[in-house]
Amino acid sequence: MENYNQTLTDFILLGLFPPTKFGLFLFILIVLIFLMALIGNLSMILLIFLDTHLHTPMYFLLSQLSLIDLNYISTIVPKMASDFLRRNKTISFIGCGTQSFFFMTFAGAEALLLTSMAYDRYVAICFPLHYPIRMSKRVCVLMITGSWMIGSVNSCAHTVYALHIPYCKSRAINHFFCDVPTMLTLACTDTWVYEYTVFLSSTIFLVFPFTGIACSYGRVLLAVYRMHSAEGRKKAYSTCSTHLTVVTFYYAPFAYTYLRPRSLRSPTEDKVLAVFYTILTPMLNPIIYSLRNKEVMGALTRVIQKIFSVKM
Repeated sequence: MENYNQTLTDFILLGLFPPTKFGLFLFILIVLIFLMALIGNLSMILLIFLDTHLHTPMYFLLSQLSLIDLNYISTIVPKMASDFLRRNKTISFIGCGTQSFFFMTFAGAEALLLTSMAYDRYVAICFPLHYPIRMSKRVCVLMITGSWMIGSVNSCAHTVYALHIPYCKSRAINHFFCDVPTMLTLACTDTWVYEYTVFLSSTIFLVFPFTGIACSYGRVLLAVYRMHSAEGRKKAYSTCSTHLTVVTFYYAPFAYTYLRPRSLRSPTEDKVLAVFYTILTPMLNPIIYSLRNKEVMGALTRVIQKIFSVKM
């Protein structure tokens, strides 16, 4: 028997795991993915910090991506795992607002940061002589700061609205985290105006950045095709394909979820898609960037050799 201990201001997260053996299997799998994401992203941050060969704008941006992913998955999975183990699915009104704020902050910041990373590759391949000026340390810091700030402001606006609308008697959120569009289904008032702002916000953070990334890589692929050096062409293709893989994994399920009208959405489908951008992507990003990147693997080898040489 599950114990909700619900108060008038609590929400109930119905969660992802059914109370069956299959639910237990899913729980163990998600926890393993969470641990892999923590180890992978922490390793990537430390590797970029320790190896001087990776002290470049591209890897500075990549370290920020790992930092965002680290916080992103930590906003969702610990609470979800705790609910399953304690059989208590309640979350306080303020707790729900806090989780929603951090989720949207990290989601928005990652969408903008991926755009900055695409611009970095575009300048590096199409304008290599201008690269030190266009991607200076100051520009990188401005890109990263801008991503965090814009993501925070957007998140703050959505969270404040979500915490101020009246909710009906039912407080059961059919999701595994406090997703604002899902929370709106519990509202006692008509929320069509806010749903329009969600669509507008999703367009700004998903469609526009993805369009920019697609245009950047269109120019990049054209420049790569014209390259005379086979080695340079191979390296450029490898870097671009890695980033495009990450972008696709992140943007596709996010866009499909948030750009559809509420009438076409189903709770089960939303939860399955959310697993991709909240859990799988933070785990896959460091794997994709390490296994498909010779510079990262080379840096890992150098750091390991340095550690062993110090011990000996």
